[in-house]
Amino acid sequence: FSCNPSDLLCSFPGLLYQEYRDKSTREEIETRRLQDSQTDPEETSPSKETPSEAEPTSTTENKTPPQINLLRNSNSRFNLWQDLPEVQSSGVLSILQPDEIKLQEAMFELVTSEASYYKSLNLLVSHFMENERLKKILHQSEAHILFSNVLDVMAVSERFLLDLEQRVEENIVISDVCDIVYQHTVNHFSVYITYVSNQTYQERAYKQLLQDKPAFREVISQLELDPKCKGLSFSSFLILPFQRITRLKLLVQNILKKVEEKSDRESTALDAHKELETVVKACNEGVRKMSRTEQMISIQKKLEFKIKSVPIISHSRWLLKQGELQQMNGPKTSRTLRTKKLFREIYLFLFNDLLVICRQIPGDKYQVFDSAPRGLLRVEELEDQGQSLANVFILRLLENADDREASYMLKASSQSEMKRWMISLAPNRRTKFVSFTSRLVDCPQIQCVHPYVAQQPDELSLELADVLNILDKTDDGWIFGERLHDQERGWFPSSMGEEILNPKIRAQNLKECFRVHKSDDSQRRKLGSRNRQ
Repeated sequence: FSCNPSDLLCSFPGLLYQEYRDKSTREEIETRRLQDSQTDPEETSPSKETPSEAEPTSTTENKTPPQINLLRNSNSRFNLWQDLPEVQSSGVLSILQPDEIKLQEAMFELVTSEASYYKSLNLLVSHFMENERLKKILHQSEAHILFSNVLDVMAVSERFLLDLEQRVEENIVISDVCDIVYQHTVNHFSVYITYVSNQTYQERAYKQLLQDKPAFREVISQLELDPKCKGLSFSSFLILPFQRITRLKLLVQNILKKVEEKSDRESTALDAHKELETVVKACNEGVRKMSRTEQMISIQKKLEFKIKSVPIISHSRWLLKQGELQQMNGPKTSRTLRTKKLFREIYLFLFNDLLVICRQIPGDKYQVFDSAPRGLLRVEELEDQGQSLANVFILRLLENADDREASYMLKASSQSEMKRWMISLAPNRRTKFVSFTSRLVDCPQIQCVHPYVAQQPDELSLELADVLNILDKTDDGWIFGERLHDQERGWFPSSMGEEILNPKIRAQNLKECFRVHKSDDSQRRKLGSRNRQ
């Protein structure tokens, strides 16, 4: 079933990466809605199946054609492998099984999206980075921080795309792409870690340039208005590499869900996914590292110790949650009293390994009067105690700063705030729908239909079409969930998603999740048991 490469290559899509992403994720949402309304998930048409994972946020793309054949035509109408004229005229659609067609679509998606991504990188370089007016405005050091190693990233994408293109040209029925993904991830994708680790400096430098250099602000605004940019901002181009490396992992997951079990292609997909996951984790750590260090230094300066001083700054420590709660004065036997004067304000700093309990004092300072290792915290909710004791819970320190057990009765401002504190303080505690020490069987699930950007450390940013297990929910509109594709946990507003009601679809989602992560034996045994906060 070989075909003429020049005929095939002119069929690749020319959408901007952001347009492509939005179309793909919206189709995925609609496909899942259709499946959820049906008795049998297999009733949905395979011809409209699209990649099953949400794509990173506001990317941008697709622009000036470089030397790669895949990028030659920017006006193509074809988005699906089976829509290619060469595929339709070859007769393969009547020979291949439906599952193989779905697999072809998943592999084709990876190739075409890389072509779109490369075009956008090329626009970032040719339209912005190499603009003569911009070059004159920026010092060399400023340009280096702003654009980092984007030329290396683009070169890696070009090499990767050339290998993918060669594979597609070999046969109209694509044999595999995950072996190529694996080789490039192992040998070349470290450039992504370098680029993404610079992101904090990059964002800071960009804001400073906009503020301090009117000429820079003017040139960027003019360049953004160029029709090539399709209304997309300069900053949306700068964040492309991080969004792409995350998306690649999801595209490989989608392929992995469709290959035959115990086959060579499954083994290759698992290897590629594992290597991509390593790179994505390194990228995430690179982004967090500097901001966490700065945050810890800032907190340390605000703390004054009434007790024995505890060193706050540590390379392995970061903030999980901070905020004000009301502490009940007197013994637990006073809980029947109804006056709010029973409570006084305290302030908690919860780190991944330590809790610090303070009172706020003048000068934006906090006086520390107790602390405990996070592993020695226990929480207990008070129920049916009347309005004055609504949203009250007991925090027990098994060993506090004085090496004794201590208890605090604490009142939160709302039910959601109480539950968020309880889960952050004692992450392995059983929640409403599932015990974290048991395997998930059939807990509620939700599909993201509106993207959400986390506002607090205990919240979870969501992308369109993300699927999550619902671990807990509150009456005032918050959900504590675990995203299936990476097991990240956090809170988000319930209005961001739609619950998946069909138990067969929920079971199918879990089965696919177990399969994707089956190379990690601990995840296979206890999906969801690991806390990633």
